[in-house]
Amino acid sequence: MRLYAGIDLHSSNNYLGIIDEEDKRIYKQKLSNDLREVLSALEPFKEEIEGVVVESTFNWYWLVDGLMEDGYRAHLANPSAIKQYEGLKHVDDVHESFFLARLLRLGILPEGYIYPKEERPVRDLLRKRLQLVRHRTSHILSIQNIITRNTGKRIGGNDIKKVDEEWVSDLFKEEHLLLSINSSVGVIRCLTDKIKRIEKVVKGEVKLRKEFKGLLTVPGVGDILALTIMLEVGDMGRFKEVGNYSSYCRCVRSIRISNEKKKGEGNRKNGNKYLSWAYVEAANAAIRSYPRINRYYQRKKAKTNGIVALKAVSNKLARASYYIMRDQVAYVAKKLFN
Repeated sequence: MRLYAGIDLHSSNNYLGIIDEEDKRIYKQKLSNDLREVLSALEPFKEEIEGVVVESTFNWYWLVDGLMEDGYRAHLANPSAIKQYEGLKHVDDVHESFFLARLLRLGILPEGYIYPKEERPVRDLLRKRLQLVRHRTSHILSIQNIITRNTGKRIGGNDIKKVDEEWVSDLFKEEHLLLSINSSVGVIRCLTDKIKRIEKVVKGEVKLRKEFKGLLTVPGVGDILALTIMLEVGDMGRFKEVGNYSSYCRCVRSIRISNEKKKGEGNRKNGNKYLSWAYVEAANAAIRSYPRINRYYQRKKAKTNGIVALKAVSNKLARASYYIMRDQVAYVAKKLFN
């Protein structure tokens, strides 16, 4: 008899449900998030279980890895792609676990990508770098605002990174302003050191694979962004079309249009926020350094606004990257910004 298991995973506990080929409920139990407890509950059915479905939540690593290492065929369910019958008035953890198992039995389970365990730590390290860069940017903007409010002067972000306490004391004499700016200066210096250390470690341990080396020809993409894209993408084979990739990168609007009228919106956050950030960073750099791209950006900005224009540039870079990675070709400006 074939059995199918579904696990509705939460932050502190999970609910395990097992069904047979006729949807008969064989087992159900609420368990703590302890791998030994989960494996112990599955053990009596191990020989008959065809697969175990785990809902893709923020904390799935430990459970999926543990199941696979113990010999189970693990599946990662994509919650955003699963649509249940909307007429249901009551849905709970019990229903969710059996529903996941039923989707697996029927062969219609929308699955997420299980990223290779050995590469996850480096990928997550680059994600930590992103967090630190954002924190540093917030402090740079804070200093810029203080200086502009009190002096009327505008100082660039790169110049802010170089300032020290002596420079600040020459600009301001008021002790509260000095304390405010110097606090941010100290944080910026600390964050910059941590960011550089992470970059050094990543560059020393990871090299661009052959199919991703063409990313370095894309405007605005340097070594770190290329490594970020490679580690976030993983396997290019999971993107059938360029539209799937640009949507995954959050480079397009989540909107449904029929007869030139808006009929609804989807989940704007569906996709990879780190790839979205990477292509926005690349777009910012490309606009500053490539006149052809800057002209395109200015035309878009005149018709809409700066944010929409920036996302349009990032979308073009993402689409170009797709073909570069898939076909292993170099970037051609005329095909993208004619």
